Amino acid sequence: MAQNFRNDLESATGTGAATLLTGANYDAVIGVRCCNIVATTILVDVYITNTATNYYIAKNVSIPPNSAIELIQGGAKIVMASGDTLNVKSDTASSLDVVMSYIDTISS
Repeated sequence: MAQNFRNDLESATGTGAATLLTGANYDAVIGVRCCNIVATTILVDVYITNTATNYYIAKNVSIPPNSAIELIQGGAKIVMASGDTLNVKSDTASSLDVVMSYIDTISS
């Protein structure tokens, strides 16, 4: 079965939530890396919104200056239903780079 691997890159994300992915036909998130690009510690939220409710993958995670965290690893996956959105934000303006990988439209 063929799969379509995709990514989303967000640069200098800040205090307004950035949407990394809007789910369609059961996409699978296979990687989320968050990197602090400023000289002070930041707090990061990564969450899925489903029907106006936020479900946190990470909440107020502290990332030291010039450091990164990997939120999905070791073969883990998060499946997103159609209409779900994967969002990320920082407590500091223009402070966060994000690399997200996913499989587009999982086939059966």
